[in-house]
Amino acid sequence: QVQLVESGGGLVQAGGSLRLSCAASGLTVSNYNMGWFRQAPGKEREFVAAISWNEGRTYYPDSVKGRFTVSRDNARNTVDLQMNSPKPEDTAVYYCNWGPIWNMAVQPQNSWGQGTQVTVSS
Repeated sequence: QVQLVESGGGLVQAGGSLRLSCAASGLTVSNYNMGWFRQAPGKEREFVAAISWNEGRTYYPDSVKGRFTVSRDNARNTVDLQMNSPKPEDTAVYYCNWGPIWNMAVQPQNSWGQGTQVTVSS
């Protein structure tokens, strides 16, 4: 059974930095396309970043491109999200998931972890 546990969230000032981590069990992150998603209060969950299993190619929506970086640590079996220069609009619960890449985004599975809260103060 696949379990994904997100961590690293917290309160950060706009313009600072934060690093999120997704620890996987029952799944080897180097063998799957992995993605980060977020959901702000009252909004739908949205795609944030992805890394492909084979070439390590990365994908980002315009809203975070140039500020967020997704990476994979095969030894730890984790997928990390480095958030630089976060903005208040980045405030959300962040989740990781896995699945095929379509339209330059991971199409996630139906099961989600508990996520990690990120709050960006202005």
